[in-house]
Amino acid sequence: MSDVQKDQDTLVFGLDIGTRNVVGTVGYRTEEGEFIVTAQYSKEHETRAMLDGQIHDIGRVARTIEAVKEDLERQIGHPLKEVCIAAAGRVLKTITTHVEYEYPEESVITDEDVHTLDLLGIEKAQEILKEQNDTKYHFYCVGYSVVKSFLNDEVFIQIVGHKADKIGEDIIVTFLPEDVVDGLYAAVTQAGLNVANMTLEPIAAIDVAIPESYRMLNIALVDVGAGTSDISITRDGSIIAYGMIPYAGDELTELIVQHYLVDFNTAEAMKLASTTGEEITYEDIMSISHTISSQEVWDVTAPVTEKIANEVAGKIRELNGDQPVSAIFVVGGGGKIHGFTDKLAEFLELPKERVALRGEEVLKEVTFEQPGIRKDPLLVTPIGICLNYYDQKNNFIMVRFNGERLKLYDNNRLTIVDAALQAGFPNDQLFPKRGVPINFMVNGNARIVRGEAGEPAIVTMNGRPANINTKLEPNCEVTIEPSTAGDAASYKISQLEEYTSSTIAFTVNGKHIICPKFVEVNGNLEPESYEIKEGDQIETRSFYTVEQVAEFMDIEVNQDYQILVNNRVADMNSLVYENFSIDWTVLSYGRTYSEDIYVDEEPVQEEQEAVLEDTEQENHDTEQEAEPVKNDIAEPDVNNAMEAELQRLEAEFGEHEKPVKTEETKDEGAEVLPASDGITVYVNHEPVQMTGKESYIFVDIFDKIDFNLNDGRGRSIVTRLNGAEAPYMATLHTGDQIEVYWEEK
Repeated sequence: MSDVQKDQDTLVFGLDIGTRNVVGTVGYRTEEGEFIVTAQYSKEHETRAMLDGQIHDIGRVARTIEAVKEDLERQIGHPLKEVCIAAAGRVLKTITTHVEYEYPEESVITDEDVHTLDLLGIEKAQEILKEQNDTKYHFYCVGYSVVKSFLNDEVFIQIVGHKADKIGEDIIVTFLPEDVVDGLYAAVTQAGLNVANMTLEPIAAIDVAIPESYRMLNIALVDVGAGTSDISITRDGSIIAYGMIPYAGDELTELIVQHYLVDFNTAEAMKLASTTGEEITYEDIMSISHTISSQEVWDVTAPVTEKIANEVAGKIRELNGDQPVSAIFVVGGGGKIHGFTDKLAEFLELPKERVALRGEEVLKEVTFEQPGIRKDPLLVTPIGICLNYYDQKNNFIMVRFNGERLKLYDNNRLTIVDAALQAGFPNDQLFPKRGVPINFMVNGNARIVRGEAGEPAIVTMNGRPANINTKLEPNCEVTIEPSTAGDAASYKISQLEEYTSSTIAFTVNGKHIICPKFVEVNGNLEPESYEIKEGDQIETRSFYTVEQVAEFMDIEVNQDYQILVNNRVADMNSLVYENFSIDWTVLSYGRTYSEDIYVDEEPVQEEQEAVLEDTEQENHDTEQEAEPVKNDIAEPDVNNAMEAELQRLEAEFGEHEKPVKTEETKDEGAEVLPASDGITVYVNHEPVQMTGKESYIFVDIFDKIDFNLNDGRGRSIVTRLNGAEAPYMATLHTGDQIEVYWEEK
């Protein structure tokens, strides 16, 4: 075996999974275009595990594939891991469309540009099929052919290497139901193989049977298998149509079963023997041996042969615009049925010599290294599957995303987020969402309390944990469970910074006393347990009454003695503002005060009242540095008193000195955020206003700009933030400079 043959990276493994046989071919193409077959092996299904080109028993088909694989591995001396396959045209759908791509400026056309155009055509065909699909099937693209290429609106045979402002193509895209494709993938996977490339059987066959030099002619290729007859049509240098009928060699075999009382395998052997000899010997189910002429089998099967030929002729006319073609090439094992080509010529009114089996004639550039291999119509499709790999290799990878199979253009940088975007998965379901926030006002300033964070999307690839930036693998299985929204925001008065740390200070009997400010919501005093609601207007009161100060300190004032506020006579209802002084006589100290009131950091006990007075004198010079009163007691219930006396207190306001205003340092904390009307960022130098959220990440811009994430056409998306490459989860800020565009090759 040559060095080239030994290089497993050079060899291509093609598998023709037919209704009756699985044919495996391993080989490579030389620089001169010759295809060298280094190994080939064919094996029949043990049972009727496939019908009409569709897998019915995945396990049995997988075992047949595995047997073919193992035999080929033995022949070439190393394991096979990847395989090229083809699907039969069962329930085939074809869409022909035109696509164009215009360059920003005149450019040299590259292979990459042509592949991009192909992908654009496939995407457009998929959209057309979605609109036209009136069946229950979900269709998957299995192949395509370019009908015509255009260079600046002129038809060109080959556009690569030319300069152009615009390129275009007419493309025919073929689709099959996804369950057909899934069955093939499942069987191949069970056999220990990965799919490197998949095409349609008539596409594979025509690559071999009708060379490009013949395609100027109006020719039909008919690939007659066991379960289906696949048809393709050429004209004006291109493939113009694909089709199929669900009738082929098995129709004849089933007739032989019924007529001669034999099992299916015996009938299949009788059918094949009738094409090579004059007599057939067989044993029926009663174990009786018989010898009959081949002519007798031909006579028995003639009506079905005529029916298949008539159906094929009708489909050819339909695909060719209700016109007969100039010639027909027939390939596939079923095409060797006696009388089939003659009947096909008769129904299409063609000379018999223009309808012919193609085998050795079209395999001139194929060399078999195995001895004893005869160039036969049966081998055309397996060879074509291998050759098709060279035309479409590395252009696409196939993945399954949340149960849907996707074909993605492979730029070697594909990640899970690319699959999500092409599948139309909402970007806001990729990232955790916070619950509904609360917007409210505190002392005239807007505030937001954010909702709880939700759970991020759960991403797996091939059953293993992954993330949206995980690189895609060919044929991988990706699942994304959408992210969730967290609980709505919940916030109480007691959690407000203004309630817990925004304070008001008084001087009581010469001592510095610090009290929390009372809170008013929408004009009403509310307790600390009040749940703040959307749109609430909250104000902190800037005063106490003398009575409220006493209640806070948990003392009883002796009202028989004079009460002074700022050295003026007052009463228990007088208003006391920031830095006001109060002088009173204490009648008794409450339990809470005596246990847990701290004045200038020194504990005061009920039985140490005299010591308190001494301490006050000692600390008189350091009052400005005194710490706030530490108080673990519950706030006194003054709501009823305050509510009842609100009007009178407001009326008295003018009779008292104006409060001395002090500046406060506010620390909003992690949960309460200043409200925002949004942020402004610049996308491709244009200002974009981001609104409706508390914070923004890079992927949010796609909800605000006109940028089609499905319009890649094989190009990579460039995302930059302030001049650097931007991850999708990067946090945005006002003034950020963002660039988003498709990278041009």
